[in-house]
Amino acid sequence: MTSDRVTSDAQSASGYQRPDAAGPGQDAGQDAPRSTPAISDREQKILGIIETARGKRAKFRDEKINMAHGAGGKATQTLIEAVFVPAFGSETLGEMGDAGIVEIKGLQLAITTDSYVVKPLRFPGGSIGELAVNGTVNDLAVSGARPVALTLSLVLEEGLPAEDLRREVEAIAAAAQDAGIEIVAGDTKVVERGHADGMYVCTTGLGRRDPRAELSPSAVRPGDRILLSGSIGEHGTAIMLARGEFELDAEIESDTRSLWPAVDALLESAGSHLRCMRDATRGGVASVLNEIARSSAVAIVVRERDVPVQPAVAGAAEILGIDPMYVANEGKMVVFVAPEAAEDALRALKAVPGCEDAAEIGEVRTEPPGMVLVQTSFGGRRVMDQLVGDPLPRIC
Repeated sequence: MTSDRVTSDAQSASGYQRPDAAGPGQDAGQDAPRSTPAISDREQKILGIIETARGKRAKFRDEKINMAHGAGGKATQTLIEAVFVPAFGSETLGEMGDAGIVEIKGLQLAITTDSYVVKPLRFPGGSIGELAVNGTVNDLAVSGARPVALTLSLVLEEGLPAEDLRREVEAIAAAAQDAGIEIVAGDTKVVERGHADGMYVCTTGLGRRDPRAELSPSAVRPGDRILLSGSIGEHGTAIMLARGEFELDAEIESDTRSLWPAVDALLESAGSHLRCMRDATRGGVASVLNEIARSSAVAIVVRERDVPVQPAVAGAAEILGIDPMYVANEGKMVVFVAPEAAEDALRALKAVPGCEDAAEIGEVRTEPPGMVLVQTSFGGRRVMDQLVGDPLPRIC
């Protein structure tokens, strides 16, 4: 793993310890302590160096685009902040949110757009068509908008079997029906053989802002609790299995699903106590936490042992030397909620199908601002930085 660290314990090569591992003098069934150990002078200096480096204005110096620029990590962030935002002059774009909000005669609408280039087209638990619908719906949902409509653009490669196309069209239709949205417009293009890996899917989603939602990264406050809607890393691991990148005898399926039912339940149970939500896709939970910490100028402390990870996913991550916190998901979200509403919000999440493993994984602090710290299962502490790229390209 390439993240910078502040640590006082021996860690594995990936920096990941099993969530069920107990710390010194602590039974596995006991809750991890909420308090963060005092920061030493040496650690404070390291944190200061990192904070200074992060505070510098983004500059795009690369001469050519590479795979990291589309991976959702630091390279993507730099591309957006140094190239797109200055050119388009959009404050909404600069907030790095999942959807933009536009208001027309008092009606607040959320709009988002996305492209899907996942390889292979079909994988355990889903396919590119289903993924395109759910991914777009989820960007609207975590922005506090009820998904309403979708436009669809298909880029097809010459030679794509007609049966494959029919199968993906059916998957798109089924996912749209499950999500309660209508596909209202579209476009089709065909490119030469060898130029599109079979099919690319581009979408634009439209949603109506829910009046119960008052969501913004700037609303996050010290003391807020951080909830995770379920176990992490299934989607990215399922893609690796489908590609045959390693031999692992495990049945792991993508978690692709619509998150609106979970968001609806949270809005009903917590309402204005909900601060911010993000779906943890490219770059995983780690990237979401870093984006929020940076944009809100707060510190985030995550209790590693409370993060739910399936044993098969943890094993695959250990083999590859990857922290599951960086592995992509397509049906999980990170929720920031006021402390007085955290218990009710978590209870509401757990009652939603697909969110039974939801957990509170950490909380928001004041210092060090812009940083994500992990309390490891063995009592140590490390910085969980944002990766430059993604160790698993083309997962969505």
